[in-house]
Amino acid sequence: MQVTFYGVRGSIPTPGAEYTRYGGNTACVDLLLPDGAHIILDAGTGIRLLGKKLLADDAPITILLSHNHWDHIQGFPFFAPIYQPGRQIEVVPGLVSDGNTTAVVDQMQGSLFPVPFETLGATIDLQPRPADISEWQCGCAKIKRMLINHPGSGCAYAISTQAAKVVYLTDNEIYPPYKKNSDFLEFVEFCRDADLLIHDAQYMLSDMPAKSGWGHSVAEEAVKLAMASNCKTLALYSHDPERTDDDVDAIIEHCKLFIDAAAAPLELFASAEGQSLQLG
Repeated sequence: MQVTFYGVRGSIPTPGAEYTRYGGNTACVDLLLPDGAHIILDAGTGIRLLGKKLLADDAPITILLSHNHWDHIQGFPFFAPIYQPGRQIEVVPGLVSDGNTTAVVDQMQGSLFPVPFETLGATIDLQPRPADISEWQCGCAKIKRMLINHPGSGCAYAISTQAAKVVYLTDNEIYPPYKKNSDFLEFVEFCRDADLLIHDAQYMLSDMPAKSGWGHSVAEEAVKLAMASNCKTLALYSHDPERTDDDVDAIIEHCKLFIDAAAAPLELFASAEGQSLQLG
């Protein structure tokens, strides 16, 4: 399985010289499966560049959305394969508290966007799954999901093949002040033995308590979850729009102190646009 990051920024895109190393596009990760199919995690602005590359083949595409907040769906209208006649695209909405399963296409109507969803060339299957279905097969991969702690709710995904397991757990507040959808030990089991955990790390302790309840985790909490889950590698994700490249570097160095103190074998990095890993 090949994992490539196309958007790693939280909340809003961040153009500018101070954001060039890690990138300013919002959430999008591409998983290229051994059978040639693509599973795309979220449709933030990063999906635009991914779409240009995917025009070169006709492999099936599955888009898994974590939730409906703007930074996770705003790139969909600019995803080139949706304009390809006959291209097969499945979109799985996140489990959100208001039950809205059509937000990703509703943004392409009326005064919101000039090209109506109904005129697109691709065959787009909007495929919400009932809340009681927690796992299913997608080609050669098994997909599991669980609820995250985030305003409006949403879900995380674990994608497993015979060779590797990737967990995508973003916009998740591990210790929220509101009623939890999932607790720490449930997250540990969900992430257990992952080859790669991609986890929200938008905040630092210095951001608290002002941003408690906003739906994101403190970076060191993500590290503790990865160590408790026996994950091999942790990618810090959903970088705050106020964090420059140097700020993200400092967060990595801070988090490495916890790994060193625990003498844990965990590999750690900050996710960056264009970064690609081969797993398994």
